[in-house]
Formats: sequence, structure tokens, C-alpha cells
Amino acid sequence: MWCRRLAWLFKVPYQLRGSTRHRSLWLPCDRRTVPAAAARWHHTAPESLKCAWQLHGDHLELRYANTLMRFDFVWLRDHCRSASCYNAKTNQRSLDTASVDLGIKPKAVRVDETTLFLTWPDGHVTRYGLEWLVKNSYEGQKQRVMHPRILWNAEIYRQAQVPSVDCRSFLETDEGLKEFLQNFLLYGIAFVDNVTPTKEDTEILAERISLIRETIYGRMWYFTSDFSRGDTAYTKLALDRHTDTTYFQEPCGIQVFHCLKHEGTGGRTLLVDGFYAAEQVLRQAPDQFELLSKVPLKHEYVENVGDCHNHMIGVGPVLNVYPWNNELYLIRYNNYDRAVINTVPYDVVHRWYAAHRTLTTELRRPENELWVKLKPGKALFIDNWRVLHGREAFTGYRQLCGCYLTRDDVLNTARLLGLQA
Repeated sequence: MWCRRLAWLFKVPYQLRGSTRHRSLWLPCDRRTVPAAAARWHHTAPESLKCAWQLHGDHLELRYANTLMRFDFVWLRDHCRSASCYNAKTNQRSLDTASVDLGIKPKAVRVDETTLFLTWPDGHVTRYGLEWLVKNSYEGQKQRVMHPRILWNAEIYRQAQVPSVDCRSFLETDEGLKEFLQNFLLYGIAFVDNVTPTKEDTEILAERISLIRETIYGRMWYFTSDFSRGDTAYTKLALDRHTDTTYFQEPCGIQVFHCLKHEGTGGRTLLVDGFYAAEQVLRQAPDQFELLSKVPLKHEYVENVGDCHNHMIGVGPVLNVYPWNNELYLIRYNNYDRAVINTVPYDVVHRWYAAHRTLTTELRRPENELWVKLKPGKALFIDNWRVLHGREAFTGYRQLCGCYLTRDDVLNTARLLGLQA
């Protein structure tokens, strides 16, 4: 559903379509070299390939694998993978992009069953695999999902019976680590069982998949109800669903919780798939989804307790989407820490409140709430860019430890194990 395109994201000026200088004839894939100025058909490639190309004044159009692609000439020269333009050992570009003539055009074009060949005015030849072009074209990317996910409410998650991973398997085998990461990527939460209930062992667990992100709360932290920090989380009160560190310019990507001790009642953890709720908003009120993804807001954290003095401000919309395919990748939702709304003109504010109410209603539906009782030995990893968490009020002494992880490193670990992340 995230690949659904909203019209506002892809408006093309009318005057750019049908321009006289862009008219030309389609040429089927041909093994022979064809001058760029030619406008005639060639039928040497198999008809079943369904591949054809045509030149316009400033770009090449290519139809292949049921995809119509458009490539700017500068783009085609810039992405050349020849030895002089690209270092295959380091996977880095060698070509100086700024040196490419912005008015460059290929002198000749040739396409066979698998490859596009472009000859440039200086005689340099660029070769592209047709499959590579489909994968890396804008038209191909807007049909692809960057991060495959399974959206869930409480019933969907329970029926999926997602298994926890044993701590030893997680730490000592690639199979256990891969199973854990696959669960985490698909659902935004994952559990590890049989963890020794200490901060040190939790730290070892976290470092298996990522560098630990040090923040104003430290590296690894103990979490009790002593109100040692100027934050509601350090009390015994209930906490409504939210994502953490919305007041950072880049909110922390992953959060780790491990309950070390609880001598009392209550304190269950609440988990809500924010992407599932946002999907319902997109289905029911796409205009409100659009508003939540475009209007920037400030979130703020002000702390003056003991030796802790902090004033953090993060800016961004509630919903963050990739503009080419409208795929949601981050939800920034925390009603506690939202600052004064002073970045929105008055004629938009009321509509934003209505959109925020629609999303909040979805987030608070009882059927979307997954309640989990954290116990010593069971560690919980949460995708803080997707899954909201909260808790019910509790009594007695309750101690948790945890940390934040760098998102890039978690995704890096997943990709190295062959997962799409």
C-alpha cells in the first residue's frame, strides 16, 4: 500500500508533455549501432523481449520488462560503470560528475538482448545491463518496496505466533541472529529469551547487532521510578503510546528494554504498530495522511534536574515517507514532547488537528494494542521509527535497563546476512 502514489507527489507540468523537441520514433532493441539522430525501426531482437528505445532531445526512453523508463543523458553518463568511471573494488564513483557537460548527448545507441551501449562524443562507451536499468530507474524504484513489512494489530500479531529467539542462538549462530532480524524487520519488534538479567549481559546482547548510541541518557541506562530525570517515564504513572526521542533531529532507531526486577503489580508494556494505524488513515482519509506527512512540527525536551541540563529540539512531520513511492519509513508521535505549533499557518492548523485526531483514534483502538508483561530474562527490541510503546501504571520497585541502537548498524547487519533492509 505504501507504493500507492498520491497525485501531489508526482505532478508534472503540462507544458513538459508533448513538446515538439521531445518527439521521436520508437526503435526496437537492435544489435547494430544506430546514430542517435536516426528515426527508423530495427527488428533484429526477438519480439518476445518486448524491448524498444527512442531518443528525445534530452533523454532516452527504454521499454523493457513491462516497464517504460526515462533516463536523462547526464544521468546515463554519470552512472557509467566502466573502469575509468567507477572503482568496482571500493564500489565508489571515480568520474567527476561536475565535469560532465550538462548538454551531453550520446553519439550512438545500441541495444542487444541484455545490454544497452552508449557511445559518447569523446568516443567513451558506456554499457548498462537492461535488468540493472530496470532495478535502478526511477520508474522501477517507485514500484519497489524499500523495507518489506507485515503490518499488524494485536490479533494479527498473536496469530502469527512470531517466535522469540534463544539468547545463545542469537549470540553464537548466524541462523539465530538472522531469524531474530527477520522478525524485527517484518514486525518492528522482536524478543530474545533466556538473557541473564544484568545490564552487562543486556549490553552484550545489544552489541551483537549494532553500535550502542550514546545520548543525553548515557550509553546503557538503568530505569527506575526515582524521578532522577525530568521525564514522566521515571515515575510509576501510566504512559500513553509514543515514540522516543522525537526531540532529536534524527530520532533513535531502535530501543532495547530488559526488565531486571519488578516487585509489585502492573507495569505491562503497550506496543502499537504505528504503520498499521497510518495505513488505516491512508485508506480512509488520504488527504489527512498527506497533511501529516507534509507539515513540519517541533518536538522539545527541556530538563533541569540535578546535574542534567538539556534543551533538545527536533523538527519533522508526524509521518515521513519516501517521495518516489510514498512508502512510510518513520512516525514521529509523542504528545508529551510536542512543542508549541508555530511552524504552521493558521489556515492549516485546524486541518492538521483533525488529521492528528484521526491518526490518534487509530492508534488508540483497543484491537491495535498489544500488551506484554516484561520479565527478567526476556529482552525486547523495538523499532522506534515504527512501533509506539507505553505502559500501564505499576506499584512496587521496578527496574529496567536498556539502550538505543544506531539504525544504520542494525540494517547493515541484516543486509550482510542476506536480508532486504
